[in-house]
Amino acid sequence: MSTTDQGPPGPDWETIQQSAEFTQLRRRLRGFVFPMTVAFLAWYLLYVLLSDYAHDFMSTKVFGNINIGLIFGLLQFVSTFVITSLYVRHANKHLDPVAEKIREDVEGGEK
Repeated sequence: MSTTDQGPPGPDWETIQQSAEFTQLRRRLRGFVFPMTVAFLAWYLLYVLLSDYAHDFMSTKVFGNINIGLIFGLLQFVSTFVITSLYVRHANKHLDPVAEKIREDVEGGEK
């Protein structure tokens, strides 16, 4: 067997990448990821800036030894889990059906 005999050709990835379905998939992904990234980074930056420049506010006790800074810090973890669940829901509803169609078209075209 020679090195030029590679078997049947694979999918035409450039055509797939330029297809309307793939463009829609990218647009839907970016439509979620970019705004959510900006929102999370703004929330995190607010936490960092308040921690650095608003000591009195962040050290305000809410109850017992629990202060606003601790609550905001814990809310960083909560926001991460919320964003993850929002992404999973978004992917299941808006991304996975389009990706499935692209996969079926690619696999159907090879057979």
